[in-house]
Amino acid sequence: MNKKKLITPIVIVLMILLAGTIIYFKNFQPSSEVSEEVAKYIGNHSVLYVQTGCSHCKDQEDLFGENVKYLTIVNCFVESERQKCIDAEIEGTPTWVINGEKYVGVQSIEKLKELTGDK
Repeated sequence: MNKKKLITPIVIVLMILLAGTIIYFKNFQPSSEVSEEVAKYIGNHSVLYVQTGCSHCKDQEDLFGENVKYLTIVNCFVESERQKCIDAEIEGTPTWVINGEKYVGVQSIEKLKELTGDK
């Protein structure tokens, strides 16, 4: 078989794979960050316990984009905040405490809105 005839289908397949990968990642990235209003509401009605170096904690914070600053966050890795985590009996991070209940793991914005009573 001619090398030129073999290379053309390979190039086409690679281009299709590349296009599909770009479309996939474009569609599955967070489409927009949480509004300031929603972040403030969630922040005023919950506490998020995190730990430096925790990839899931970073994923949770990243869902809020620039508005993460409105959340009430306790970093269990920081010595000055460690006692708060002990007192709250935090066993893993990220953990949300909402209305006295603990929710371990990354929570969707919709779930947090539901749990905090934000409509």
